[in-house]
Amino acid sequence: MFIIEYILDLGPIVMLPLIIFILGLVLRQGIGKSLRSGIMVGVGFVGVNLVIGLLTDNLGPAAQQMAERFNLGLSVVDVGWPGAAPMAWASVIGTVAIPIAIGVNILMLVFKMTRVVNVDIWNIWHMTFTGAMIHIATGSFWLGILGVVVHSAFVYKLGDWFAPVTKNHFGLEGIAIPHGSGTWSAPFAVVIDAIIDRIPKMKKINFNSSKIEEKFGVVGEPVVIGAFLGLVIGFLAGYQVPDVLQLAVQMAAVMVLMPTVVKFIMEGLMPIADAAREILDKRFQGQDYYIGLDPALLLGNSQVVAASLLFVPLTLLIAILVPGNVILPFGDLATIGFFISMAVGVHKGNLFRTVISGMFIMFITIWIANLTLGLHTKLAEQAGSVDGGQVASLDQGGSPITFILAELLNPQNMIPLLIIGGLYILSTIFTYRQFKKGKIYPDIMTGDDSE
Repeated sequence: MFIIEYILDLGPIVMLPLIIFILGLVLRQGIGKSLRSGIMVGVGFVGVNLVIGLLTDNLGPAAQQMAERFNLGLSVVDVGWPGAAPMAWASVIGTVAIPIAIGVNILMLVFKMTRVVNVDIWNIWHMTFTGAMIHIATGSFWLGILGVVVHSAFVYKLGDWFAPVTKNHFGLEGIAIPHGSGTWSAPFAVVIDAIIDRIPKMKKINFNSSKIEEKFGVVGEPVVIGAFLGLVIGFLAGYQVPDVLQLAVQMAAVMVLMPTVVKFIMEGLMPIADAAREILDKRFQGQDYYIGLDPALLLGNSQVVAASLLFVPLTLLIAILVPGNVILPFGDLATIGFFISMAVGVHKGNLFRTVISGMFIMFITIWIANLTLGLHTKLAEQAGSVDGGQVASLDQGGSPITFILAELLNPQNMIPLLIIGGLYILSTIFTYRQFKKGKIYPDIMTGDDSE
């Protein structure tokens, strides 16, 4: 257990390269190639963190000042995943979550229930968070472990279902995204996409950054779109002109830098992913396997980056519209792209559809975060993260998976459970059926025996 805690303390930018290096050796890539792959992945994630830091340091204060300027009356600040993840790892469930989640993955692979080989060990914190919240809600350690098992199994299946999207829209062949916040929202997007397809005039509306660039030339380039969104956010925050211009250039930089740094991650991962597929194909002929990785890879897509910036003011607007909301979106605004990244792929880059499904997703997320506020605060108190006051997060604190499991095992909010649980379960069933019919990126035949 000491070894696991030590590795976790190294953080994802060290832990993931270490895992990639070891995996490379296991896959007979040799020390040199394995070392290079691990380091390149580390470099890429350092770059992603730097860009996210650019967002957090500059976009975060702008968003908060925007909220204060318009007197939104939101008293509880969203601590984001950087605040929520350490709370999960500090819990009793955190001491055993990693081997349990890995065990679930192995069993599902053995029994052909998934094709995802998850190496994204750091993000097991999402499953851990669910288990920790259930432990607090019920007082049962074993029910908390059950929460880790169910959450793990579910996101591995989501990785399977949305692998066609990961491949065809994002160009990540052999990669899956079994992630607590990067993929849970995708079933809602599948349903909304199907609904829009049945509305004659609306289904013809399609715009994305590529079409904007094609129609408007230089004005439509991602770098200019980023600068424009920075200007809008700066003016809404009430910044002085020099500060507005600085924010505009910083957001333009995000649009350019994020896809660039993600390329380093891909350069490190692809040799490992190819080697893993080659070995697995030899041992299990006819089966395609996917390497499970962080949704940060999806942020290399310009449509995702554009949607991420667009959803900063939109999320604040939604926070005002959610009845009874007391949470100010803040910590997760910089990584809001994770929530809607897979939706961008489901909608094939159509920003019009992404805005519709994204607004629904963020509404549900903020609503759930309010419902889990009490449990989240208790988790923070147990971790020693707060001394008085309330704590919330959109990432995982706003996850329907966590909310539904905690409420089923200890009902406190029956009406929200029926509404949110009903919508999410129906969306998941619909997504499964679409997957089996090959309608999630229909040019790929996805029917298989991995169920």
